[in-house]
Amino acid sequence: MSSNISAPKLAIPASLDRDEQIVEAVSASPMRKEYRTQKPNDNILPSAYYDRYLSATAKQCLPSPFPKALSLSRTPGMLSMSSGLPAPETFPFRGLSVTVSRPDTANRHESSQLEFGGDLLEEALQGSNTGGLPKFVDWLYGLQERYHRRRHDAEEEWSLSVGCGVQDLLSKAFTCLLNEGDSVLVEVPVYPGVIPNFRLLQCHIAEVTTDAEGVVIEDLERVLRTWPKHISMPKFLYTVPYGCNPTGASATLERRLRVLELAREFNFLILEDDPYFYLYYGGSPRPPSYFQLEKETPGSVGHVMRFDSFSKILSSGEYESHFNPPPTRDALIAVLGLRLGFVSGPTPIVAAMNRITSSSTVQPPGLTQAVTYALLNHWGYDGFQQHVDHIASVYSRKRDLFISAMQRHLTGLAEWSIPEAGMFVWFKLLLPPARGSDEGDSEDLIVRRALKENVLALPGTSFFTNGRASAYVRASFSVLPEEHFDEAMRRLAAVVREVRLEGGKSIGYGSTRRVTSRNEPGQHLRLTHHSLFGLFSLIICFPLAYIMTSHYNLVSPLG
Repeated sequence: MSSNISAPKLAIPASLDRDEQIVEAVSASPMRKEYRTQKPNDNILPSAYYDRYLSATAKQCLPSPFPKALSLSRTPGMLSMSSGLPAPETFPFRGLSVTVSRPDTANRHESSQLEFGGDLLEEALQGSNTGGLPKFVDWLYGLQERYHRRRHDAEEEWSLSVGCGVQDLLSKAFTCLLNEGDSVLVEVPVYPGVIPNFRLLQCHIAEVTTDAEGVVIEDLERVLRTWPKHISMPKFLYTVPYGCNPTGASATLERRLRVLELAREFNFLILEDDPYFYLYYGGSPRPPSYFQLEKETPGSVGHVMRFDSFSKILSSGEYESHFNPPPTRDALIAVLGLRLGFVSGPTPIVAAMNRITSSSTVQPPGLTQAVTYALLNHWGYDGFQQHVDHIASVYSRKRDLFISAMQRHLTGLAEWSIPEAGMFVWFKLLLPPARGSDEGDSEDLIVRRALKENVLALPGTSFFTNGRASAYVRASFSVLPEEHFDEAMRRLAAVVREVRLEGGKSIGYGSTRRVTSRNEPGQHLRLTHHSLFGLFSLIICFPLAYIMTSHYNLVSPLG
């Protein structure tokens, strides 16, 4: 059985500002022998280092000549006849107006009108760089410096590229990094959106146990040091470090430092998928990102690829294609979706991703980028901070109300830990044993029985790469109206009691033991290939839950 490392609590003076707190925390960590900020170009990995990671597809995909020609055509005095773009004067759009709220909490009921046209609109409509609108990309470089202390200059040697959401960027990253038969490390439970990519690329999936404090270091270190010689070493670790989907866990500073040390020792990349970074509402200071830590701790720099998303803080872009009633004008942009994400990481890998983009989607949607840039530029970095602070406070309140409802109805019927970021609670139902799991299986209870009671969540089996039985359930408190939290938990509790009685297990009403959000106890890292059962759960459960919620007005902690 996997044992878990309990991270020691660090005493951080409250008087220090955020950056000083981070330095103090890293310095005080018993898992670090020393702390220092890297000097310019100190241990920056060279471009040739990444040849070992790039896939055959990435190496064979030659850059398109069009992005370079487009860039050169904008040189002052250039008389360009290279472009096959349409004449801009033929476009029917002359300007765009958007109504936005103020970012500060006290005045969010007030709105302002953003209007733009001219060069920005023409560039958005006509086409731009493969990696994103230059003004937008520059703004994002500034954002990374503000939040992760990574400057974009000759000393840093990293790049940034915009995509159609993080899912798009992850898919391109996997294509650029993986050949058939390559190996990857995947934290479990895992965001199921990445599983089909790994299966399509026919790679080995090595599961790594997590708990409420992130990746369990003992499990990760054990598998790396006992890796089978006939299987290629893993190219990267995929992890969601804040408010993980599905567990809601946020990795502690100590765990992050140890993962980074192992990445340097065993030469694997860290793919930091971080859509819930700005939805952190836990204790202060917030643990720094892997992207920041690798620059501020001793050792080589260039192991981290960071994926950021606007889908959780501006608009998800995950709406149905038909509407009843039709959307209002002010809701139109939210309905269409500002689906944008961006990747920050080693230039050779980001450049390879851009080559894939140039031969597929060509570029992220220009109008989406222009609207987002206009909003962010209007707010400024301070306004953006106010906006995400407000969002975090909203989710913190929702989390508290949701947990209170769970305590009232699921105490004695389930075990859970309290998330410090994101929008999910991952809880273990106390069920009778079932085939494939001594701790029971939540799938039938959630997909069939709870559905009959008009309450929806997602069964734990959806979040394992091999679709194994699990007593766990993922519930989201983001979209479900707060006034329905109590009723949702009441209905779910009634179904759990029914199943427990049928299984001969007495119903408990004592205090729920707060446990960590680790996987099924005793699960060790394993290598897996295809699992039809896992794909069935992924393909069937998500669309079913979404459709039923949308059309039958169910009480759904789905998300």
